[in-house]
Amino acid sequence: MLLETIKLALRALRTNALRSFLTVLGIVIGVGSVIAMVTIGAGTTERVTADVAKLGSNLLVVRPGQSMRGVGGRTAAKAFDMKDVAALENQVGAIRTVAPTATRGLKAIYGNANWSTSVIGTDNRYLAARDWPLESGRVFDPTDLRAGKMSCLIGATVRKNLFGAIDPVGEVIRIRNLSCGVIGVLESKGVSTFGTDQDDLILIPLRAFQRRIAGNQDIRAINVAVQSGVSTDKVQGDIERLMRERRHIAPGEEDDFSVFDMKEIASMLTGITSTLTGLLGAVAAVSLLVGGIGIMNIMLVSVTERTREIGIRLAIGALEGQVLMQFLVEAVVLSLFGGLIGIVFGLGFAAVAAQMLKVPFVLDPAIVLVAFLFSAAVGVVFGYFPARRAARLDPIEALRHE
Repeated sequence: MLLETIKLALRALRTNALRSFLTVLGIVIGVGSVIAMVTIGAGTTERVTADVAKLGSNLLVVRPGQSMRGVGGRTAAKAFDMKDVAALENQVGAIRTVAPTATRGLKAIYGNANWSTSVIGTDNRYLAARDWPLESGRVFDPTDLRAGKMSCLIGATVRKNLFGAIDPVGEVIRIRNLSCGVIGVLESKGVSTFGTDQDDLILIPLRAFQRRIAGNQDIRAINVAVQSGVSTDKVQGDIERLMRERRHIAPGEEDDFSVFDMKEIASMLTGITSTLTGLLGAVAAVSLLVGGIGIMNIMLVSVTERTREIGIRLAIGALEGQVLMQFLVEAVVLSLFGGLIGIVFGLGFAAVAAQMLKVPFVLDPAIVLVAFLFSAAVGVVFGYFPARRAARLDPIEALRHE
C-alpha cells in the first residue's frame, strides 16, 4: 500500500515538473547554504588552530609594557635584560627553553635586490621555542653566539625576494653597512592568522644585534616554551610573580609587563570563528524555513486543483488516511530531493570556496546528516496541513468542484 502511495505521489509531481522543481529549489538553497557555511567555518577554525600551533607549542611570550588592546598597542616600560632571562630559566619550573629576542625593522641588500624586513637578534633557543626547523644550512655555532659574529638565518620570504632561485647559503648580504653571511634558511611557515608573514625575517646572534645594531643590551621579548603536558596557566602565574619581584612592583600596582599564552589566543580566535560559523549557519537555515513555506503553499494549490480527483478517490472507497498519506508523501519527496541536491551543492560550493580561501576542506558527516533529516522534517511539518485538508474533504462537495 505504501509503495502504491509513493508511486501516485511521484506521478503527481511529474505532472507538474516545473512547479515541483521551483518548490525543491528553496530546500536546495537552504540545505546547501547551511552545509557550505558550516563546512567553510570548520575549515577556517582548523586553519586558525594550525596557524597558532606554528607559533610554537605551549608557548608563552613575555613583553615589557602593559597591552592596551589585546595583543596590539602597548605602554612604554623598561626592557628586559639577560639577567631576567637567566632568572626565568633557573627559578621557574617546567620550562623547556627560554629564548630572548630583540627586533628592528631594517633593509637587507644582496646585489641589486633589497628588501625591508624584521631583523631579530636571538640564539638557537628561538628555533626550539618556536618549533622551527631549517630547510637548509646550519644553526648558529658557539663562535657565532659568543663573538657576536654577523651570521644570519633567513626566512623563505627574504630568500625569495633577495635570492630568487639562487641557493643563499654561503652568500653575503648587507644590513645597514654591515656584511652578514647567510648560514641557513628557515623552513616556511606561511602567513599567520593575524595576517603577518612569518617567513619575512632575518635572525642574527643576539650579541651581534645588541652591539652593532641596537647599541644597547635591551631584550624586547622573551619566548618561554613550556614542557609538554604541563599547564601553561601555572607557569604563566609563576612567571608573573617572578617578574613582579624582579621589577619591584608593589602589591596593588599594575604590572609593567605582559605574558601572552598562545593557547589563549588560539582559544579566543577559534571561539570567534565558531560563533561566526553558528551565526552564518543560522542565517542560512532561514532559507530552509522559506523553502518549507514554499512546499506548504504549493501543496495547498495542489489540493485545490485536485479537489475533484480527491472526491472520486474518497467516493470509491479510499480512506482519509490514504489520501493524507499520498499528499504527505508528495511533500516529503519534494523536501528529500531538495535535501539530497542541496547536500551535493553545498559540499561542492564549500570545496571550491575552501580552495579559493586557502582553508582546509573539513567534511563533517554530522552536519550533512542533520541537514538531510531537517529537510525531511520540513516536508513532514509543512506538508501535514495541506495533506490533512485534502483528507478531510467532503466527497460530495469535492465531486461538485469544477
